[in-house]
Amino acid sequence: MLQKIYQIIRTARPRQWLKNASIFAAPILAGRLFIGDTFMLSFKAFIAFCAISSGAYFLNDIVDAPRDRLHPIKKNRPIASGKLSVPLAALVSLLLISGSIIYSFLNLDDYFSMLLVFYILLQLAYSFYFRNVIILDSLIVASGFVIRVFAGGFASRTSVSSWLVLTTIGISMLLAFGKRRSEKTILAKVLGSTEDVETRKTLRHYPDTLLDSMISMSASYTILTYSLFTFMTSPSGVSSRISTFLPSVLKSPKLMMLTIPIVIYGVARYLYVIYEKEEGESPERALLSDKPLLLAVTLWGLLIMTIIFLLPEIG
Repeated sequence: MLQKIYQIIRTARPRQWLKNASIFAAPILAGRLFIGDTFMLSFKAFIAFCAISSGAYFLNDIVDAPRDRLHPIKKNRPIASGKLSVPLAALVSLLLISGSIIYSFLNLDDYFSMLLVFYILLQLAYSFYFRNVIILDSLIVASGFVIRVFAGGFASRTSVSSWLVLTTIGISMLLAFGKRRSEKTILAKVLGSTEDVETRKTLRHYPDTLLDSMISMSASYTILTYSLFTFMTSPSGVSSRISTFLPSVLKSPKLMMLTIPIVIYGVARYLYVIYEKEEGESPERALLSDKPLLLAVTLWGLLIMTIIFLLPEIG
């Protein structure tokens, strides 16, 4: 029994729940996270997305099991290896998906709930069709991050900045195409070639030059849109206590722009992880295992929280 529970937890991929932290992006960057019931609503949305995304992983692993058995790493997944039976996995998937949707309609905004339904329908479409369509497969994966940001806005009743959406699009494309690039690298290293690979047929049709171009474009796009986002959303002024220490040319500083160098470093470090460390197949694993990248993300988060929530209190 304990072994089955362990395999169920493995298949649910709790490490992937890091992606759902983007639910909090809209209320945090709008400075509303601790106003009223915003945090609790956001947390409920986070729980709902964790459940439904895990349910989607069960479903995806059931569909992918025959191909995963041919993959040097994915063959060890519980369903592909036979450690978790398909009927039990299907039951858990159904419970997680239906439970998440019911919980959402009972406790959260209707718009959020409908977006949650759209998310799982998109995951179904990906599992059964789009995963075999070059470029669209990566764009569908990337769209999941954008959906999460909007979902966080709907759940917390927070307006979502257009620049935040554009930045999210850039980051999500970087992660999605970086994932494909790393998958090709790993398979080429283990199997010697991706020409005859059956684990993900679209990899055959992804030229390295195309993936490299999309990764480069996404990285540049992310830095540009984030820079404009910080310029447009920075507080218009600072408290009198802080302004007394600033020169006259910085009386209305765009403090959010202080985070731009960290983002540039983070993007560059992620490119290093993809091309040099060859670990970009799993972005969440790369984040947790690469200490400089983890430090950059942590520092970015602390600086954002300080600028948005702490500095106004000082005044």
